[in-house]
Amino acid sequence: MPEPTGADFAEYLRALPPERAELVAQVIALVDGAVPDGYEHAIEFGMPSWVVPLGRYPSTYNGHPLAVAAVAAQKNYTSLYLTCLSSDDAEVERFRTAWAATGRKLDMGKSCIRFSRFDALAPDVIADSIAATPPARLIELYELSRAQA
Repeated sequence: MPEPTGADFAEYLRALPPERAELVAQVIALVDGAVPDGYEHAIEFGMPSWVVPLGRYPSTYNGHPLAVAAVAAQKNYTSLYLTCLSSDDAEVERFRTAWAATGRKLDMGKSCIRFSRFDALAPDVIADSIAATPPARLIELYELSRAQA
């Protein structure tokens, strides 16, 4: 699959095959509906991402804005990166417990959920974790992780 590129989410979707674009568009709508005020859309590392603008928090180790979430169409599946989970063990445990209660299988790495169909997701669980992470909380988690590094 060609790697989508572009300056905005619409360009990213246009670069995908129609069935993949439909799935990614559903995930974009899910995240858009949950993301707290203060985040912006960006294409980061080739993925649609929801980020704290560098104008608000420029002190990242790599010069890229902090992302609360990102989505990517991979070769054989789609990934939803929930970086709001990557540094918060209590939130990860809450997330996994809530997901298990849905009866759906969770294919998850540290903060990456892998799936092939939207109905494999637990949208309410995802939305709750994103909504619980306003930019100030994401910055706090980032600073705590950097202090431990």
